Amino acid sequence: MRILVVDDEKLLVKGIKFNLENEGYTVDGAYDGSTALVMFRENSYDLIILDLMLPVLDGLTVCRKIRETSNVPVIMLTAKSEGSDKLIGFEYGADDYITKPFDILELKARIRVILRRAGQTGASASERLSAGPIAVDLMQRSVTVEGRGAVDLTAKEFDLLAMLMRNQGRVFSRETLLNNVWGYEYPGDIRTVDVHIRRLREKLEEDDANPRYILTKWGVGYYFRVEKNG
Repeated sequence: MRILVVDDEKLLVKGIKFNLENEGYTVDGAYDGSTALVMFRENSYDLIILDLMLPVLDGLTVCRKIRETSNVPVIMLTAKSEGSDKLIGFEYGADDYITKPFDILELKARIRVILRRAGQTGASASERLSAGPIAVDLMQRSVTVEGRGAVDLTAKEFDLLAMLMRNQGRVFSRETLLNNVWGYEYPGDIRTVDVHIRRLREKLEEDDANPRYILTKWGVGYYFRVEKNG
């Protein structure tokens, strides 16, 4: 998942970027509205976090221009809290509105809700992931393995696989996987990640004792990679 954060407070952008990258997202930053539009047009984003008060072009103008061509989810981020400002933001196409100062955990929770909703009904819902013999249809929430057909996964197994495949080669700690897939409020044991990884290997790997795709970096965490022969 790729997110664009737009705010003229560079330290705030840096803080949001740090926290979201720890959750497994890819995050770009922009500090004015004009740059944000250029980045939006040159890249594909799953979500945009957009400050209302921006230099060059204000956030409402940026949001309106984005809505001319895209339904990408937009969270409006602003110091203003008046109800009229929120209504204007929604009228210009914002999906959600969060007021500064904010709790980073609240922002993460809202991002998860919006991305989940977009994954069910939005433009990115038709995204397909494939690597080696494994193919994932994010809209249908289905998985197939070449030569074996459809594979039945639980909801969390599917979400875990999708996160790993979206970020091939990137190693995620158990804590990051738990927070991103189960949510920061999840009260369960961190070892639940190990259990789900084992089940994914049993369902997807030819030899789950010697996995080729869902791999372990000992002492760090898990990652997905299609290993090339030779």
